[in-house]
Amino acid sequence: MRITRHYLTLGQRRVHYRMCGDGPPLLLIHQSPRSSAEYETVMRTWGTRFTCIAPDSPGFGQSDPLAIERPATEDFADAILAFAGAVGFEKIATYGFHSGGIFLMNALKRHPGRFAALAVGGYPCFLPHERDDVGEAYLPPLVPQPYGEHLLWAWNRMLEQSWYFPWYKPEQARRLPAPHADPAALHAQVMDLLVSGDAYRHGYRAALSAGFDVPPADADVPPAFLSSYTSDPMTAHIARFPPLPAGWETAVQPGPAAHYAAAADWLARHPALQFAPAQDEDAGFLEIDAGGFDGLIHWRGTGDALHLHAPGRSLDLLGGNGLAIDLPGHGLSDRWPGEPPIDWAAWQAVIDAAADRLGASTVTHEPLLEGDPRQLFPDLTPDRYGNHLTNAWALLRAGHGFAPRYAVSPATMIPLGQGAMDPEQLAREHLALIRASAAQALHRARLSTR
Repeated sequence: MRITRHYLTLGQRRVHYRMCGDGPPLLLIHQSPRSSAEYETVMRTWGTRFTCIAPDSPGFGQSDPLAIERPATEDFADAILAFAGAVGFEKIATYGFHSGGIFLMNALKRHPGRFAALAVGGYPCFLPHERDDVGEAYLPPLVPQPYGEHLLWAWNRMLEQSWYFPWYKPEQARRLPAPHADPAALHAQVMDLLVSGDAYRHGYRAALSAGFDVPPADADVPPAFLSSYTSDPMTAHIARFPPLPAGWETAVQPGPAAHYAAAADWLARHPALQFAPAQDEDAGFLEIDAGGFDGLIHWRGTGDALHLHAPGRSLDLLGGNGLAIDLPGHGLSDRWPGEPPIDWAAWQAVIDAAADRLGASTVTHEPLLEGDPRQLFPDLTPDRYGNHLTNAWALLRAGHGFAPRYAVSPATMIPLGQGAMDPEQLAREHLALIRASAAQALHRARLSTR
């Protein structure tokens, strides 16, 4: 089942959202520091029953942050309501996990008339002494460092949050029952964290400093389902809940799959009214079926000249406001189905289709790097220890002083540009390279045209 991607502008802030499925509309709010990408598997399952609409929260994924120095719980809750109203909800049926559920609970408590139903996974009820565990020590700054030290921290921070709660207290008493070291799952989490950068702390802080917003038992509020599963550290909190309002239920499931199935069954009993979701006219994604590629192409800008990034890069590194796309397997565009082609004709077909849709009459290309494609773009498959992240950083850093970037010698030295080693710029290049699943194939395809 295809997930589509869209933008919707609210005032001066642009919100990115994913959509999938058919049926009553259902709003999905992700946890921190994730993005709506964490719901892709859920959306493909729930999409047989609902039209799933999952925005990136402010400052996460591809959504702009709030223009507030230190946003509170209410600010994130109000942002959810603003998006829901703008996209088309009358009464909101919704699911949120952890901090997503915290923001939704705050919104429902203050504005119950906006909701049809609420389902929450892992809603907390912290005891006073537990608040210290999830304070500022939980939220160290995330700032790119010259040699990629922040990558080592990010990987191990996300790794060990399944080992201990809180993650920064590796003690026997803090161990969790379902630790894992799944490189693919960790990579997705770390990439969301790196995309948010230091802004990740805003969403976390707002959620973790929230009060217990479950309405009192006599409140006149829409129905809600508060659920969890046995390996979630928030499961023990359900026993602490006071009496709940009429129509509110709790449940504990044996695992995530059972939890999501129970939440879907419950939400199906409380559907929202259907509508045609709103999106920006320049929604940022094209559905392209050409050259063996059938997926979404990310685009941005204006003009009649279409600018294309080099292999291993992305449109956000091009600068300016000119018209540009992320090629397949790069940036925010979908990957090629199967192995990416090294036949330039397939790439050209996608480019031609995108240029035609965007009204571009000419196409320009960023220059290729010189060197062996296999060494310019080595295998960066996620590994258990996160070495792919630091390897990519080291490769990029070398590339600003040597060409080709994998060969370091007096003969390969090149002039060092102003600001070339700026960690913030390296971080942007790093995100592009890590996302570039088709960089080597694109490089080979372009070489074939010389």
